[in-house]
Amino acid sequence: MAFIVPTRRGGFEIRESQSTPKGPRSRTLATFRELTDEVIEKARARSAKPPGAEELREAAKRAGAPEAPEPIERAARELITELGKGRHLDPTLRHLLIDLLRRGGADGTEAPPVSDAARGVAEWMASTPRERGEALFDLLLLADALPHRGRRGKPLEFPRLDSTAHG
Repeated sequence: MAFIVPTRRGGFEIRESQSTPKGPRSRTLATFRELTDEVIEKARARSAKPPGAEELREAAKRAGAPEAPEPIERAARELITELGKGRHLDPTLRHLLIDLLRRGGADGTEAPPVSDAARGVAEWMASTPRERGEALFDLLLLADALPHRGRRGKPLEFPRLDSTAHG
């Protein structure tokens, strides 16, 4: 039976249990940082009882291991990130991309307009969990640096909004 465990270095291992005369033992079938089809095939090839690909994907989710996105999704995230940073495509590539994306809808309907919130995350689409964590850490440091003005231990109060006041 195959299972996935985290390693001390932040990666993961696909391991297999075996019964031996000295008791149960496990051996490593593959190590990875992101679960890919290649890692799954390597583990299946080395296993005495090859686990199913879906079984390994479920075990990876339970262990908290990230699964590598499909190449087209990775490319789309990277493109969105670059565009979100204000970089521009060559006009010919831009027109080809727009045309291919428009034809990509199976029902031929146009996609709804993108919200400002969705545009705001464009720069973060291809960021790693580590980069996101570092940004969160920086935000927490900023929050700690904001002045308290003697508010410690007191609840946060907001000014009253008077709907009867006329400007």
